[in-house]
Amino acid sequence: PGEPQGGPGGRAWALLVPAAVGGTLVALYAVAAPFVAPALRKVCLPFVPATAAQVQNVLRMLENRSGTLVDIGSGDGRIVIAAAKKGFKAVGYELNPWLVWYSRYRAWRDGVHQNAKFYISDLWKVSFSHYRNIVVFGVPQMMPQLEKKLEEELECNARIIACRFPFPCWIPDHTTGKGIDTVWAYDLKRSRGCETKSLEITPKTES
Repeated sequence: PGEPQGGPGGRAWALLVPAAVGGTLVALYAVAAPFVAPALRKVCLPFVPATAAQVQNVLRMLENRSGTLVDIGSGDGRIVIAAAKKGFKAVGYELNPWLVWYSRYRAWRDGVHQNAKFYISDLWKVSFSHYRNIVVFGVPQMMPQLEKKLEEELECNARIIACRFPFPCWIPDHTTGKGIDTVWAYDLKRSRGCETKSLEITPKTES
């Protein structure tokens, strides 16, 4: 005769199944948590993926631009990868290592890993002085300090593109999108008054 449902075998299975399910959930959480939880930073900058509209608005602000590009807080890499597909030498800085590794995989999968690089780094410890195009998905608490940092580091030919939240003091030169998809572009040449001035040459006088 078979063993009763409530026997030792049934009780063992009743304990084993929840344990297995619980272990699986813990493993999934360990993998997924870095994608959805804020990294530990001075300013909390949670990972919120850019929408398709935001990506397109950023690319619109990059039209007729060239050179190097950096995405500050690059998340899963979609802005960097999209820019690399447009011919930019694009770099992403992200504090969360899981997101950096995932971004590198996506760049390799999409065939742009030569032009799309990702680094694990705190944005406050990186100099952005050699980038011409800067993309920022920030939060209001960080924008004043970041505005000051970029003002000190960037050259006059730089363009800063802010997504979701504008900078507090700069006046945008271009704006596109609506609501959460709004993107603001700032040209430092205009905000600083860095007009190119030709050198005055004093003609030589014949003696």
